[in-house]
Amino acid sequence: MPLHLTKVAFGAASVDLLADRLRARAAAGPVFLTTRYLPKRHEEITGQGSLFWIIKHQLVARSPILSFGDAEGGRVAIHIDPDLRLVQARPKRAHQGWRYLEADEAPVDLGGDVTDGLAAMPPALMGKLSELGLL
Repeated sequence: MPLHLTKVAFGAASVDLLADRLRARAAAGPVFLTTRYLPKRHEEITGQGSLFWIIKHQLVARSPILSFGDAEGGRVAIHIDPDLRLVQARPKRAHQGWRYLEADEAPVDLGGDVTDGLAAMPPALMGKLSELGLL
């Protein structure tokens, strides 16, 4: 089973803003994040895991993790697919850096892309509707 990572989408107030940011970065070249240390369980993540994004204390979208590599200053690059996949919103406390997320704890995909009506919905509302079983 794949292993995933979670990360706060710092500075992104909505899924649309995060999607725009990733598209802009993709236009300039490969999209990647940097971290100080290579995750110890990186082999379980590469090519099959995703980076789940936290916005307003909700897991709301994911980006598949393509690979890990070297970055400037001895840092590690986490290469991701710039196309976001919406997931069933789930509460998640904010944290610094990244954290592991086991496959059986990961929210399911909603289908569609960020340009459909679900992307316009505030993450907190998506979370409430999800709790009620309406999403």
